[in-house]
Amino acid sequence: MQTDFDIAICGAGPVGLTLATLLAKQGIEPARIALIDAKAIEQTSRDPRSIALSYGSRQIFESVASWPIAATQINQIHVSRRGHFGRTMIEREAYNLPALGYVTRYGAMVTALNAHAARIGVTLIRPATVIDLVENDDVVTLAFADRTSITAKIVVQAEGGIFTEQVKKSMHRDYGQTAIVAHVNVSSPIPHRAFERFTDEGPLALLPQEDGYALVWCVQADTAQRLLGLNDAIFLEELDKEFGTRLGRFTATTSRNAFQLGLNAQAAASHRTVAIGNAAQTLHPVAGQGLNLGLRDASVLARLLGRQMGPSALQEFSACRISDRNATIHLTDMMARIFASAPSGGVAQALLGFTLGLVDGVKPAKKLLAEQMIFGRRS
Repeated sequence: MQTDFDIAICGAGPVGLTLATLLAKQGIEPARIALIDAKAIEQTSRDPRSIALSYGSRQIFESVASWPIAATQINQIHVSRRGHFGRTMIEREAYNLPALGYVTRYGAMVTALNAHAARIGVTLIRPATVIDLVENDDVVTLAFADRTSITAKIVVQAEGGIFTEQVKKSMHRDYGQTAIVAHVNVSSPIPHRAFERFTDEGPLALLPQEDGYALVWCVQADTAQRLLGLNDAIFLEELDKEFGTRLGRFTATTSRNAFQLGLNAQAAASHRTVAIGNAAQTLHPVAGQGLNLGLRDASVLARLLGRQMGPSALQEFSACRISDRNATIHLTDMMARIFASAPSGGVAQALLGFTLGLVDGVKPAKKLLAEQMIFGRRS
């Protein structure tokens, strides 16, 4: 059946945009790729959120001429457990890489990717809100809020998701945690070193960015409410107590925002629809793996659809992604549950600290952890 498009991608965030440009690189006519988003690019470009990219994600962006992006590189990652023996230091030199990863702004990343998609001729439909999806044997129809519609051979959900109940197979977990995010400054910064500090209530991440650090501090919900109510000076004192003195003292913070944390993983797929990125899995921010996992989804799916534009490619995609998805989801879920189940410390947390020391001394184990964080399990 003739359709308006070969592929319609719902969600023009980093994962959807990357998929569109990768599909064009595979030889699919760009005009036959529809990229749909509810927000105008001008609105998304102003999004100031900090995003961690692995070196493997940079390689994906480079493959579609969407790098460089304004970013601060990470050369070292220091992982430790507050008040306990054991830490792991991952360094770029050990893996012969120019960087382990990068910290950028969401808006800067999407602006660069959207400009490239427009330049090569991808059909951008934004702002537009999809309100319904009807799948038949040989076509999928997408209905918009303005009562127009389009048809496509394949539909990819890359952000959020509109799937029928028959194809929803969701895994959900509420950790009872909240992430407090802000940009902070310190008195003694260590250039290009990121920190993942496990506290009694959850991980505290500091990512080098511009003149300071992007802060992601995961705590129990009631602690988050208390921290949000503090003035800046007292908040910085609390941060000093939890993080320690590796960077001197915390000297300044921007306004703070908070996000509830949970796990949502759904292997949503059907004959002609498939989910990737946030539509397939929303992870706890520990280890900063969510976006990078989604970009690997896009890379594999583009390769398979470039070979065969049909249901068999979606079936093969689901099989190819099981190992990487499961490894990443289980790693982040395990760490999050340790703190959710014992917010004031416990045996599991003590064992985590011991494990960090053990990993640092066992090169194969350290290499396995680092490669999962940098590249994932490639298909």
